[in-house]
Amino acid sequence: MSCAEIYTPQLRARGYRMTSQRLAILHVLHHSGQHLSPVEVYEQARLELSGLTETTVYRTLEFLEENGLVRSAHMGGGHLVYELARHEHHHLKCRMCGSEMEVEHALLENLYRELESASGYRLTDSHLTFFGICPHCQKGE
Repeated sequence: MSCAEIYTPQLRARGYRMTSQRLAILHVLHHSGQHLSPVEVYEQARLELSGLTETTVYRTLEFLEENGLVRSAHMGGGHLVYELARHEHHHLKCRMCGSEMEVEHALLENLYRELESASGYRLTDSHLTFFGICPHCQKGE
């Protein structure tokens, strides 16, 4: 199934059309399988779509996030990265070697419910990055 076949119905269901810019960015994220910075998305997407500007990539990523197709994450050092919004998860990131590990959201569901109950907030975002030192780096300390 092509990226257009996967994502066009999702945008149409929200009342939007699939543009060549949106498709190029979704294609890059779909095939990368990892978090990419806006600059990395731009560098890869412009190979598919000449004339694409970095500003358009930033605006399009924001639009796709607002419409639930991509998710942003702060991965430390002020760096914002994007990935497809496939499933709810979080990250563990090693401060020493930079390795990352996904953590299923189910492990934190009780915490989320407690936060909502105690604060009265309804949590709308659930993508966290926890920082620490991985087991490999702990052995070298």
